[in-house]
Amino acid sequence: MITGKPPVVGVLALQGDVREHLAALREQGVDAVPVRRPEELADVDGVVLPGGESTTIAKLAARFGLLEPLRTAVRSGLPAYGSCAGMILLADRILDAPPDQETIGGLDVTVRRNAFGRQVDSFESEIALNGIDGGPLHAVFIRAPWVEKAGAGVDVLGRVVGGPADGKIVAVRQGNLVATSFHPELTGDRRVHALFVDMVRASLASTQSTEEGGS
Repeated sequence: MITGKPPVVGVLALQGDVREHLAALREQGVDAVPVRRPEELADVDGVVLPGGESTTIAKLAARFGLLEPLRTAVRSGLPAYGSCAGMILLADRILDAPPDQETIGGLDVTVRRNAFGRQVDSFESEIALNGIDGGPLHAVFIRAPWVEKAGAGVDVLGRVVGGPADGKIVAVRQGNLVATSFHPELTGDRRVHALFVDMVRASLASTQSTEEGGS
């Protein structure tokens, strides 16, 4: 990265609410670009995996030759944010999934697909997130997953409070990876995107410091 240039953050643009993520990211002062091919992925400093249909996104990623490059990039430390279906794609383990469903992996979590029910069971709630100031976020859940179990190295950022899903984990972070069950791109609250962009900037600064130290 050339000093002074904004970070480049890609949004996996195979299916789902891509435009909303691109708009939210651009509000954070980054160069937000759609990613559909491996060569486009190679040019980004971070990537967003949007909501949509996780099985469809995984199949399209494989068809476009993106699945393995995404796995390699995430394992190599590329910052990634997954919302709803994106959380499923980042999970190492999935419950209630088709036997052939593939993931990118990287998050040491077990995620239950469609945990909150069908489309008609979509709902909105207030969720407080650790590490994000300004009070609870207004969260939109659409056929959303939740984290059934998180590994020891995973920070739980947010849980449902009240109702039948009380205590269920809906936001997590592990290193350069962050995921939410809900869709912050569908509201005017940009704090989750701001958190992710801060992660991307920190990753770039760390990489640049390492490169300068080795020169």
